[in-house]
Amino acid sequence: MGRCIRIVAACRKLVVMGFSAILVLACQCHKQRGGQVTMIVKNARVWTGSEEKPWAEAIAVAGSRILAVGSSEKISPLAAPATEVIDGQGKMVVPGFIDCHVHFLEGGFRLASVQLRDAATPEEFIRRIKAYAAQVGPGVWITGGDWDHALWGGELPSCHWIDSVSTKNPVWVSRLDGHMALANSLAMRAAGIGPGTTDVEGGTIVRDPHGRPTGIFKDNAMALIDRVVPEPDREQRERALQAAMDYVASQGVTTVHHMGSWDDLELFAASHAAGKLTTRIYAAVPLATAHLLASRLRSQGQGDDWLRIGMLKGFVDGSLGSHTAAFFEPFTDAPSDSGLLVNSPEDLYRWIRQADSAGLQVAVHAIGDRANAILLDIYERVAAEHGPRDRRFRIEHAQHLRPADIPRFAQLGVIASMQPYHAIDDGRWAEKVIGPERIKTTYAFRLLLDHKALVVFGSDWYVAPPSPLLGIYAAVTRRTIDGKNPGGWVPEQKITVEEALRAYTAEAAYASFEETKKGTLEPGKLADFVVLDRDITRVPPEEIAEAKVLMTVVGGKVVFPRRE
Repeated sequence: MGRCIRIVAACRKLVVMGFSAILVLACQCHKQRGGQVTMIVKNARVWTGSEEKPWAEAIAVAGSRILAVGSSEKISPLAAPATEVIDGQGKMVVPGFIDCHVHFLEGGFRLASVQLRDAATPEEFIRRIKAYAAQVGPGVWITGGDWDHALWGGELPSCHWIDSVSTKNPVWVSRLDGHMALANSLAMRAAGIGPGTTDVEGGTIVRDPHGRPTGIFKDNAMALIDRVVPEPDREQRERALQAAMDYVASQGVTTVHHMGSWDDLELFAASHAAGKLTTRIYAAVPLATAHLLASRLRSQGQGDDWLRIGMLKGFVDGSLGSHTAAFFEPFTDAPSDSGLLVNSPEDLYRWIRQADSAGLQVAVHAIGDRANAILLDIYERVAAEHGPRDRRFRIEHAQHLRPADIPRFAQLGVIASMQPYHAIDDGRWAEKVIGPERIKTTYAFRLLLDHKALVVFGSDWYVAPPSPLLGIYAAVTRRTIDGKNPGGWVPEQKITVEEALRAYTAEAAYASFEETKKGTLEPGKLADFVVLDRDITRVPPEEIAEAKVLMTVVGGKVVFPRRE
């Protein structure tokens, strides 16, 4: 096996010798370990993601890893009697998509929650709450929702909308960005909320003219209700995890970077021990718990190819849609408001410094231009204090940037972890909120890449669909979901299909220190790949949203076969 590993390593150094040399060495490795080629996909349009040899026709898998990639003529003879041979029929094969930002369990729970995302009027919003309440027993909390008040003109919902249709059920339904939510009167009573409830730092309790809470709670104020919402039991959480894994597999996602809690990590670990994981998970835990993560790493290690730890997730500010993103200048539609900081710069610096001292990776949510500038300053300060190392700091969202801050990502080696679907969603209304000038550097994919920043993509699911194909479509076309920007919203920030593919594959693997294991289709790497129904590099960009995942393979095993 040792010689086999050395041969595979040599393959990577011998690309300049051409495919034949690599294939010979791969075959030697295969024969020496006495293994069997378990799967071959041939006659396909294989985008390998490798800069040296980006295209091929076939791929051979031995167990959980890629054995060889090349022409169908040269790969086909590797088949053994028991090899599963798949005729790609000219379809596209790409590395398994890596979603760099999800809330995995919440996404699973949302699949079965009340669906409010496309409720286009207050009347429809109320009707769906009423219908859902009729399906559940008395006392059951109604959560999830993911409503979007922009669909009906921007008026925030109120407890008075839904109290009469939810008399037996506490309701706590969030806006689609997760930065504000609506409680009915039952939920507020359960939490002890009334006119005398004091405001919360880093959050907002929306009140009527008489000072009474309307039911809308933003950012840190949401904890007032969250603390009384019953926790799901273990069986419910396991079902949510399985639903999440099944769903992302149908979207071609083979790895997720999960932004969650220690409880989430324990559930993932138990599922992994039981052999139930079908999605690879890089699990982040809260930024303020660096000491716990460092201790866990010392005692148990970083994990394996299925479940890994090592990253901490924090917050600077809120969201644009909730008017809680932190900007230098006020919102265009709210001249007295420029957003808020969820955590103070002093706390953020202290936590990030502690994490970096322990050699941990840090990923922090920043939406507004002020939030991004604060975080870049902290990253720069900590790196200067601790000296050079391969730290791969990340900014999650990097959504609204001052032009002067864009070059700093590459200069500081900070990864921009972005969600392209948000651009075609927020693009419907963002100019009303921040004006025509600031939108020029909103979701600034092109400018960041032109300044040599490392950009990786994700979905922020449950906030947005966990579909890399929709994300690629969004990054390439920037057509807003309302159909009103056919040429693209802020079109100068469009990128190419291959740049978007890299952000979901090779660059995404780098963002979790796994670039030697995944992200490209090369000998020795994990056999994680996706078969698409068309070559998205050759169709008109507007057709990418219509592309379908035909098959998803993780570790050499089919985890999603489309059946039609």
